Amino acid sequence: MLGLSQRGLIGIVLMLVGTAAFFPAVFPGSAPSPLNLLPLAAAALLTLGTYLVGTDVEGRPA
Repeated sequence: MLGLSQRGLIGIVLMLVGTAAFFPAVFPGSAPSPLNLLPLAAAALLTLGTYLVGTDVEGRPA
């Protein structure tokens, strides 16, 4: 799918989950107190997902 390996597909899923995790931060005060750290987790998921997709190449990159 999309010419990506399993590693790349996992990266895409992590990026989608990370993006969705930012939604509670859009409306400050609406999320309970434990969810205040959710944007930090979302940023970590987006970073990891981007890394996995960006390094999903075989051999030497062009």
